[in-house]
Amino acid sequence: MLEREAAMAAELDRVSPNCQESARNLIHYLALRAMDLRPIQEQLAWLGLSSLGRSESHVLASLDKVLGILHRVTGQAWEDKSAEEPAGRISSRRLLEQHAVKLLGAAPAGRSVRVMVTLPSTAATDFSTVGELVEAGMDVARINCAHDTAQDWDAMAAHVRRAAKAAQRDVKILMDLGGPKIRTGDVAARPAVLRLRPQRDELGHAYQPFRLGLHPASQDVTLPSVDASIGVDDKWFAHLRVGSQIDFSDARGAKRHLLVVQWDTHGAVAESVHSAYLVPETQLTIKGAEGKKWASTHPHGIQHLPGLLHVHQGEFIRITKGGAGAPAMVSTDDEAIVQELAHIACTLPQVLSQVHTGERIWFDDGRIGGIIRRVEPDWIEVEITQARAGGEKLLGDKGINLPDSALSLPALTDKDMQDLSAVAALADMVGLSFVQQSEDVYLLRDCLDRLGRHDLGIVLKIETLKGFEHLPELMLASMAGQSAGVMIARGDLAVECGYERMAEVQEEILWCAEAAHMPVIWATQVLETLAKTGVPSRAEISDAGLGVRAECVMLNKGPYITAAIRTLDDILRRMGSHQEKKRSLLRALRSWSSAS
Repeated sequence: MLEREAAMAAELDRVSPNCQESARNLIHYLALRAMDLRPIQEQLAWLGLSSLGRSESHVLASLDKVLGILHRVTGQAWEDKSAEEPAGRISSRRLLEQHAVKLLGAAPAGRSVRVMVTLPSTAATDFSTVGELVEAGMDVARINCAHDTAQDWDAMAAHVRRAAKAAQRDVKILMDLGGPKIRTGDVAARPAVLRLRPQRDELGHAYQPFRLGLHPASQDVTLPSVDASIGVDDKWFAHLRVGSQIDFSDARGAKRHLLVVQWDTHGAVAESVHSAYLVPETQLTIKGAEGKKWASTHPHGIQHLPGLLHVHQGEFIRITKGGAGAPAMVSTDDEAIVQELAHIACTLPQVLSQVHTGERIWFDDGRIGGIIRRVEPDWIEVEITQARAGGEKLLGDKGINLPDSALSLPALTDKDMQDLSAVAALADMVGLSFVQQSEDVYLLRDCLDRLGRHDLGIVLKIETLKGFEHLPELMLASMAGQSAGVMIARGDLAVECGYERMAEVQEEILWCAEAAHMPVIWATQVLETLAKTGVPSRAEISDAGLGVRAECVMLNKGPYITAAIRTLDDILRRMGSHQEKKRSLLRALRSWSSAS
């Protein structure tokens, strides 16, 4: 351990004074874990000694004590190395807590783990949204710079500061840079159509009609309790009344009727128990109570359906350097059938020149998988090898992962460089997305120094296999600043390293971060079903409980996010009395206190 520390003197010289002990302990941990300790762990435990299984935070101190006892038991002389220990069992906890408070702020009373929440876009315009999050227990607000605008971020940050002040709490702000995220490009939009569908029971009988809102096209009206809304001609709308029947032939030629059940000068609601398809060319005709019909109008505001590709296992698609995506085309002439493969663009076209045949490619968080079969200057051809039996839908702006490819991408995109000005003005810490090598961290630190924010904390977002493999170097580089942390971004990381390996990878990140006394953010899909639907799954409750081993747990936005925050708060408080990092806490069990 000491030899490895001496060999890495140059790296240690770049570490700030407040992280020196932590950096040394990390180096010692890497030296310890470079060998297989399993053969001696059982023997150490048999002797009643530490088997070094929980020594991450104070490696040299633990090893020194074990060696000292063994030498004394066997009557051998031992030179005490405690003077060279960077951290002991007590001081290591103090270092981790200091670093966590510096980056994430103080933990709330009764809960050692902070709760981070990704702010929705509405947080820029609705202060009550942020106020509810703070009241529910949000300790850190996350602003995703891949979405919204600098003006929106400024408004979000102002709302967070205001809500925190009202609650008399310190709520930190993390701003995530978008980074070189590889995504699918746009797909040509499908026709503009609105499908009206009533609710049906198991036998197909409609038990709840479809509710369609109608409003004058000249007015921007939001109608409550409707399934969809359209605009109509103002004069035509004026002839509507409760009880009016609206007749039309839908896009399929089916005769359909709507019954107006609500009406005032601002809007109306019409219902139907039959499915129908409205398009901008559909003619809507009012049939009055006496059978009188008024002139027809056409619906306004029907949106084009988003473009998508239907892909199936065994099919081939092309990934191009530009242009709008389109489904497969088949044309027939007198001689042959000419088929054009479905294609979709890549938002970072330079990666297509860095991949090779036989390498894997994943789309949309791993829902669709394929193998690169052909590489050309302007496109690559992919065989779909993983998709559900009925096929999958591939839309634009979905993630692309290339776990086998050696990609050379800029740590900071042009957009990231522009966004850093807003980050420097608003944030307490910045998330470095898709970080892969130590030079990425030093580049970001230089940019922050030029902006006068050398104090800004850096969060290393580990979401690629390369980032995971270079984690120790990334940590040492981040220790050049005043505060740093690690985010286990389990979405992209699971796709990159394989789902079957994800449990192992996240454990290793936790161990490495503990050795560096560096706070960890446990992220991606924590209580996601609860946040989106209001009802959690059993699996995600167990997953949330594992978050007690981190210093912060991140929740994503959703309609039921405040319920998710309160549930997570309860889970973390309960689990905090049972678990500290890898160490089980033997609190008195009261569940079986009455058992004989």
